[in-house]
Amino acid sequence: MKYYVISGEVSGDKHSAFLIKHLKNLDPKAEFRCWGGDECAKQGAVIAKHIKDLAFMGFVEVVAHLRTVLGNIAFCKKDILNYQPDAIILTDYPGNNLRIAKFAKQNGFKVFYYVSPQVWAWKKGRIKTIRKYVDRLYVILPFEKGFYAKENMEVEYYGHPLLDEIAQFRQDSENKEAFLKKHNLGQKPIVAILPGSRKQEISNMLPLQMKMFDKYKEQFDFVVAGVSIISKEFYRKYLGERDVKIIFDDTYNILNVASAGLITSGTATLEAALFGVPEVVCYRTSAVSYAIINMFTDIRFISLVNIILEREAVVELLQDRWNEQALDREFSRIVFDKAYIRKVKEEYGTLEQILGNAGASKQIAESIISKLQK
Repeated sequence: MKYYVISGEVSGDKHSAFLIKHLKNLDPKAEFRCWGGDECAKQGAVIAKHIKDLAFMGFVEVVAHLRTVLGNIAFCKKDILNYQPDAIILTDYPGNNLRIAKFAKQNGFKVFYYVSPQVWAWKKGRIKTIRKYVDRLYVILPFEKGFYAKENMEVEYYGHPLLDEIAQFRQDSENKEAFLKKHNLGQKPIVAILPGSRKQEISNMLPLQMKMFDKYKEQFDFVVAGVSIISKEFYRKYLGERDVKIIFDDTYNILNVASAGLITSGTATLEAALFGVPEVVCYRTSAVSYAIINMFTDIRFISLVNIILEREAVVELLQDRWNEQALDREFSRIVFDKAYIRKVKEEYGTLEQILGNAGASKQIAESIISKLQK
C-alpha cells in the first residue's frame, strides 16, 4: 500500500518514523511519501517537504509567512492527487493537517489522524472538522479518550509513543561512559539546555538560559541539544564565545547523562521527565500570540508533565515570569535542593504509572492496517 504521511516538526517526525517502522513490518511492500525530516527518511520514506521549511510558530509568525504557508498547503494537495495514496496519515500539525483532512476526505482518501490536535486546550470548534473528515483518530494522552467520549467521538488510545522511542533508545544506545568520553564530558554534573526546535524559540530562550552558564559554569557542564535543521552558526549567535557544547540530534543521550535541564515547552518537557531529569520549563512567545492564547485557552498549564498530572509538578516560567531572577531561583532548586529534587522525581514516577507501557506505535500500525483491509 501507499501511505502519505504529514508531520511538521521534530517531534512529529520522530513519532511518524516509529509508526512507519511498524507499518513496514506489517506491510513489507509499503511505500511512504512524507512531510517529515531525517527520522522519516531513515525509514526509507521519500521526503516531499522537509520539516526545516515548515517550522513556523505563533500567530504573528504564521501571518508573517502566510504566503509560504498557503503555498505549502497548495503543494500538498497537488502532491496527494499525483501520488494517489491508499491512506493519508496526519501527525499533529493541526493548522496544516486539518485543512488537508477536509481536502483528502472530499477526494475519497482514507484519513487517519495520529497525535490529536490539542482541542481540549482551545479551538474546540476543530472537533467538528475531525469528526467530519477523519476516519480514525489516535490520541496519545491518557485523558483524551474521555474528553472525546464527552463529545460523542470514539477514538483509540494505546499509550504515548515516547515510551516506545525511549525504550528503543535504551536498547540501542551506547553506554553513558562512552557518550561522556566521546564529548569530553563527565568531570562536572551536566545541565541539558533544550532551547526548542524552531528559530523563534531558540532566539527567545537561549540568551536567558545562557545566563545560568555565566553564573554556574565552574560547577556544571552546560550542553545545548541542537537540531540539525538549524545551523550551528545560528546557535552561536546566542552563545557567543562561551565554552558551551552543542550536540546535534542526540537529545536522548544528553538527557540520559543530565543532572538537570532547562527545557523549552513542548514534547521535550515529557522527554526530560521520562529520563528522570529535574527541569525548569521555559517559554516565551510574542505578546500578541500569548494574549490570543490566553483569550481562548482552557488549561492551567503549558507543559505536558503538569497537564497530565493536573498539578504543577515542574515549574513553568512563562512570558513575564521568564526572567533572570526567577530562572536563577528555580535553577538553584533543581540542582542544589535535594528535597525538591526528590519530590520532582516522585512526581515523575507517578507520571510513568499514568502513561503505562510501551507499544503504542505498533498497535496504531496494526489498527491502520486492519481498517485498510476491510
